[in-house]
Amino acid sequence: MADNDIKTTEGQGYSRRQFLIGAGGVGIGALAGGFMVKSFFLPDSVFAVPASEGYLVVDTHKCAGCASCMLACSLVHSGETSLSLSRIQVINNVFAAYGEEDSVVQEQCRQCPHPYCAEACPTGAMHADPDNGNVRTVDQAKCIGCERCIEACPFTPSRVQWDPKKRKAQKCDLCKDTPYMTEEGGVGGQQACVAVCPTRAISFVSDIPAQTDTGYQVNLRDDNVAWALLGLPTEDDGSYAPVATAAPAPTGH
Repeated sequence: MADNDIKTTEGQGYSRRQFLIGAGGVGIGALAGGFMVKSFFLPDSVFAVPASEGYLVVDTHKCAGCASCMLACSLVHSGETSLSLSRIQVINNVFAAYGEEDSVVQEQCRQCPHPYCAEACPTGAMHADPDNGNVRTVDQAKCIGCERCIEACPFTPSRVQWDPKKRKAQKCDLCKDTPYMTEEGGVGGQQACVAVCPTRAISFVSDIPAQTDTGYQVNLRDDNVAWALLGLPTEDDGSYAPVATAAPAPTGH
């Protein structure tokens, strides 16, 4: 996708300058609330944002598909347990056994080095938040609900969700803006999905992990002795790593 093009539902592109001209039809005054003109991208501008300082990684082999992460995400952000409002999505494959590859698919924002969602945003609402480790974040005050960011996300389903109640875009902010969570969130803070996951299948990392088109390549079973003792494979190919277990110390009785 060219830097200055925005995807449309018909697959046609048009420049942000054209978008701004079209937006004049709804009134510049309507757009002015909280917007900064300098946040718009001109056709000859170079789009670049700093790398995120935080990422969520998920070991789908460990995920049980209980949806606790989804409910916690919705609860701390929106104050209600709604799977539709969760910013992390879990898809269960009912034909696969627990622990097998593709038994569960978790879809979380990858904090892309080149965030097409931010590039497509005509108002600067989708941006890298410098107060939260440059995590790609939606500024709700600037979002006009055009859904360009949702369409621009290169992944399916889009890592940017539509909030039908607020009629604005939303995405994972690593729990920075969580009015219903007592702990401090964001980079360096607590993430609700990590905290509630009963199998510890989700983790926060500071460095961008290796990834493919299908997701992050992460194994969170390496240091989980209990996982191996349960008889579940510790390696991605279904094999088992040797389990180092210390013999119980003699009690002297």
